[in-house]
Amino acid sequence: MQFHMNSARELGRLIQERKAVIGVIGMGYVGLPLAISLSGAGFSVLGFDVDNQKMDALNQGKSYLKHIPGSALKDSVEAGRLKGTTDFGLCGTADVLIIAVPTPLTKHREPDLKYVTQTAQAVKKTLRRGQLIILESTTYPGTTSEILKPILESSGLKAAEDFFLAFSPEREDPGNPHYSTRTIPKVVGGDGPDALALASAVYDAAITRVVPVSSTETAEAVKLTENIFRAVNIALVNELKVVFEHMGIDVWEVIEAANSKPFGFMAFYPGPGIGGHCIPIDPFYLTWKAREFDISTRFIELAGQINSNMPYRVVDRLARELDLRQGRGLHKAKVLLLGIAYKQDIGDFRESPALKVLELLEKRGAVVDFHDPYLPVFPRDIDYPELEGRTSVPLDAASIAGYDCVVVTTGHRDVDYGLVVDNARMVADTRNALQPRGLMKDNAFKC
Repeated sequence: MQFHMNSARELGRLIQERKAVIGVIGMGYVGLPLAISLSGAGFSVLGFDVDNQKMDALNQGKSYLKHIPGSALKDSVEAGRLKGTTDFGLCGTADVLIIAVPTPLTKHREPDLKYVTQTAQAVKKTLRRGQLIILESTTYPGTTSEILKPILESSGLKAAEDFFLAFSPEREDPGNPHYSTRTIPKVVGGDGPDALALASAVYDAAITRVVPVSSTETAEAVKLTENIFRAVNIALVNELKVVFEHMGIDVWEVIEAANSKPFGFMAFYPGPGIGGHCIPIDPFYLTWKAREFDISTRFIELAGQINSNMPYRVVDRLARELDLRQGRGLHKAKVLLLGIAYKQDIGDFRESPALKVLELLEKRGAVVDFHDPYLPVFPRDIDYPELEGRTSVPLDAASIAGYDCVVVTTGHRDVDYGLVVDNARMVADTRNALQPRGLMKDNAFKC
């Protein structure tokens, strides 16, 4: 590593020798696996979070995220390389601070950077010379230089002179059996060459491949591009699903056949909408920023409209099928949703389309329950206070038979779909969970 400043050389030495203390702020779906990976690489890691229960569990070596195995966490905690705390006054004890806090949207679909700014204000209080600050939270190009940097520099210290600043977008895919934090390449942009070299060195110690780019703005744009690409292509197949459905064509069969082409095609799949913290939200960060340059992002916004409309289509289809098959409407119909999480085999329900389906069904008078093996009790959440405490119902033959319709809203692999099809009056499959298992029967349809 080539450095221009003595403080950069010293920090670079600490990183190379694994003597640097790394703080990870925000110990959720991004921060926890990152902290485990860094501690596994030999660093002493301090995890910061405002949630006392999470930090208590962490310090006992217990994973509070179902898709994160407790063994790796326990090993790091017992070895003394990983510790959790709610005391942000300890930020100054870390040589490197990685910020991995949420970046949601406001109710007006505009960027909500309050967690980033609050964290920056906390870090500023203990900021010292020679520290490296890395932002990982997904955001619009310019956030690191226009928002984070001025707050930190209000301490009297200057970026690229007294401390170092970088951006590296998180690329977590919870529940993905093929890729982990360690094996997903890490894009890094720095505020100057020293910051880039230092941040690259940190990730290079724990990640198999680091991809340096020319600026923090470029790194921020990379993450938005990745998720906009997915959002637009999911919108495309969602629209194709609607068109092909009217033609009597199975869109999933079409996609599988098209995917046999070894070039020029990438498979995306339809569903009841899109969920998670990234795909439903990130495109609007660029849309908002583009207005500053008097640019309209019509393509991105159209994709958002198509994806947002899918839960309404699901509910309308359910109403039609109940009328045709059972001679009744949605009012007072008993409906069971299979899955509340936004994707299979995890318990993350952020922006889940299943929640919108649930809301729309209840507004139309249906009586709705849910079964989700990854979400036994709906936790306290400011966006869904009315759901707090609702529990996942058991899945057995008698309970299934008591519903007018069962809707597969999340394709969890460990659900007994055979039991469902054998006992349900009607099954609406929004995830194509039944056909690949050979379970499509007269009482089931793709939705």
